[in-house]
Amino acid sequence: MGVLKRFEQRLEGLVNGTFAKVFKSEVQPVEIAGALQRECDNNASIWNRDRTVVPNDFIVELSTPDYERLSPYSGQLGDELAGLVRDYAKQQRYTFMGPIKVHLEKAEDLDTGLYRVRSRTLASSTSQSADSPAAGGGQARAGYGHPPASPPSGGPGGAPPPMPSAPPGAGRPGAAGRPPAAAPGAQTRRWIEINGTRHQISRPTLVLGRSTDADVRIDDPGVSRRHCEIRTGTPSTIADLGSTNGIVVDGQHTTRATLRDGSRIVVGSTTIVYRQAEG
Repeated sequence: MGVLKRFEQRLEGLVNGTFAKVFKSEVQPVEIAGALQRECDNNASIWNRDRTVVPNDFIVELSTPDYERLSPYSGQLGDELAGLVRDYAKQQRYTFMGPIKVHLEKAEDLDTGLYRVRSRTLASSTSQSADSPAAGGGQARAGYGHPPASPPSGGPGGAPPPMPSAPPGAGRPGAAGRPPAAAPGAQTRRWIEINGTRHQISRPTLVLGRSTDADVRIDDPGVSRRHCEIRTGTPSTIADLGSTNGIVVDGQHTTRATLRDGSRIVVGSTTIVYRQAEG
């Protein structure tokens, strides 16, 4: 069952159905939940092969009528949305720098039914994986908005927290920063992972989209019929095929990008992980 579906089911039972009545307004909780997922994807900062840091503090700005309608339930709704972000991050193998918080705020410039999401990274003394329980205190603030140019700061004097060391020999570059050469005769295996499902790439090109004619069909209303194309090679690349919503590769909006093992591609509200390995 998907993260968003589980979120909707949890809301149905809250406060004896009060949420179901409240959310008959223009702003639906699943819309906000989807926006929080996209905020994580769009602001993901890849530190190394095993660590991708995403924001952990979110503000959802609502119009005055929507805010007045939802604010009495902001505590419970914020907890449910934070739980959804944690579930989604666990699925995507994201890491947080501190406890997850979701706040509602009123924005005078928004009309009824419209909302806006801002995010930031609040670094605590120890970073958290998606499995870690929330912990408070010792937080160094980073501004809301776009991801920082460098990894979030934490600890005395704004020095970055220590990076986890990679296993011996894992991803270690060879001379002049080049990766070690593959063994003679070794072949590169390539595949993509979507919501835990692996799709092998066994041809020079792989078209992804909502159409049944696509090589890999993605059932997502934000995805175009022929959205993008992965081209295998040295290196492999991805190219947008004139889609409506474009593609985001490793946190950057682009029309074409080079792919490496672990690259994260966002189309619509769907995250795709590109993988490759020798042998």
